Amino acid sequence: MSAFDSFPLGQPAFVTNVLDRAAHLRRDDEKLFAMEQKPSSRAYVIYRDSLLVKRDGERVRALLSIDEALNCGANPGTIFLGLRDGAAVFGMGLSQAAAEKLVGREDYTVTELRGMAMQGAILPDELSAVAMAKSMVSWHQRHGYCANCGTRSAMKEGGWKRECPACKAEHFPRTDPVVIMLVASGGKCLLGRQKQFPPGMYSCLAGFVEAAETIEDAVRREIFEESGIRCTDVEYYMTQPWPYPSSLMIGCSARALNEDIVVDHSELEDARWVTRDEAALMLTRTHPDGLAGPHPFAIAHHLLGRWLRDKSGA
Repeated sequence: MSAFDSFPLGQPAFVTNVLDRAAHLRRDDEKLFAMEQKPSSRAYVIYRDSLLVKRDGERVRALLSIDEALNCGANPGTIFLGLRDGAAVFGMGLSQAAAEKLVGREDYTVTELRGMAMQGAILPDELSAVAMAKSMVSWHQRHGYCANCGTRSAMKEGGWKRECPACKAEHFPRTDPVVIMLVASGGKCLLGRQKQFPPGMYSCLAGFVEAAETIEDAVRREIFEESGIRCTDVEYYMTQPWPYPSSLMIGCSARALNEDIVVDHSELEDARWVTRDEAALMLTRTHPDGLAGPHPFAIAHHLLGRWLRDKSGA
């Protein structure tokens, strides 16, 4: 089975949640500490945008025992992610110094998460838990001080809260909403590319939802700002957690009201209308000009695939 087969239509990466979050356990420090000591407990260890994995021959294993994680230098003070089949699963961070000590080892390696997900090296049903671990570890690393008074804050409730010892302010993990949209006009759809994309790759346009803005308004605004296209008939499709560092991709479709593209080059390198036939070739990586669509692990692929399947669409 190829990596493409791992993400059938409607099932991008990071959406299959197999953990019971067991939020009722987060306030029980004694119980959580005891669970950390159990041989059955496991952890995902995060380093920046990468994951610590154990090599088992040709395969890699991302879910480590607590002892394996600690022996590789993972930071104590674990984040409780939830339960899987009754066993506790935690998220742990790895310092730069600890990551550097692993260089050259044959049994453990630190590998970029996105690449492993795209290659199918990690099972799809693990990716949601990995995304949770990455988002939470990143949040703690970025928010160690109280935003209200500047005092070093403390991890509470299994990592799902930070509390300031000085002013008693409470801080909680945040998720940033992002709209990503398939805009169509007749038998064509609008795709764009950013400078950092691989050569020839185009994808759906996307952007952050701003303060006091509806999802529909964000879709219309982002499309117009990036491409000069006005659109209407915004419809919701599905969402995808995106741990870079912690976003929620809100997949939508819309109908264009004009077709004259004016690219905002501060946002996009290019934007173009693509026919259904071209889009199908791009998704299968068989376009004669070497153009390619988004990988199936990303929600953009599924927005495009859904549009191709629904030939009665806009």
